[in-house]
Amino acid sequence: MSANRKIGIIGSGLIGQSWAMLFVSAQYNVTIYDVNLEQVNTAYDKIKSELETMGKKGILRGNLSAEQQIELIKVANKLEEVVEDAILIQECVPEVLAIKQQLYDQIDKIIGSQTIISSSTSTFLPSVLSEKMEHRSQLIISHPVNPPYFVPLVEIVPSEWTDDWVLKKTRAIMEEIKQSPVTLTKEIPGFALNRIQYAILNECWHLVNDGVLNVKDVDTVMSEGLGMRYAFLGPLETAHLNAEGFVNYTERYSNSMFGVCQHLKPPPKFEGPLVEVIGNQLNTITPLEELQKRRLWRDQSLIKLSQLKKYNNC
Repeated sequence: MSANRKIGIIGSGLIGQSWAMLFVSAQYNVTIYDVNLEQVNTAYDKIKSELETMGKKGILRGNLSAEQQIELIKVANKLEEVVEDAILIQECVPEVLAIKQQLYDQIDKIIGSQTIISSSTSTFLPSVLSEKMEHRSQLIISHPVNPPYFVPLVEIVPSEWTDDWVLKKTRAIMEEIKQSPVTLTKEIPGFALNRIQYAILNECWHLVNDGVLNVKDVDTVMSEGLGMRYAFLGPLETAHLNAEGFVNYTERYSNSMFGVCQHLKPPPKFEGPLVEVIGNQLNTITPLEELQKRRLWRDQSLIKLSQLKKYNNC
């Protein structure tokens, strides 16, 4: 195994499994580790089954067959096995700061100077994760979007002390595995995706709470309106196309936009009676016992959308 083609994955949940599938699609050798050996063996079986299924459906990423990709995956019994000679370690353990810091303390003692420590966290700033580490300059965040195999965005977030080579190499690897990385110039709570997502969710909450729309209609505004164009264009280019360029858009609409925004409410805390109201309405749309079926539909829809986007970009 070539040292510069080894990727270590720590944490064998759904995100870790998705990362494994992404890396082997680009012909990386992947070693997966978890403190629960039974869990990591189960994860391996799930990855194997998923790759075989996608191979049969003709939607497998990369140029290798499912069998060839499966051969690139191995399971480690010890942390040292996954860290040794890896070019990048993708950490996917639960979003509990104490668990992550304890893991990094262990990694810090055995890692070499040329291995990137990449966290999948959506919650913690890289400076918080790495502040006590000797090798803190090698840690960076590569935050995927669930489900990563079908949604390519990766947010790359450095701390103020992350080495420049770590930033560049991480982005290059993400591009190589055909993800779509964006690089934040500095760390900021929520990164970019969640800040935008929370702004949308906040307004959705207020629209339901104020009796303006019910849950189904709020979601229809996105799925049949904004989401239709945002699947191909971002909000800024959308504005650019909705007038004679962005400058003209602001000339036309800045006053009305500002006026509407004066009526936006402060961020709500998602608690209280409205939680159950929204939950009950969502359960009538998708009952809890049908969540897995709906997730499968979502993933299949994302596959079709990604294929359409790829075709349109040719």
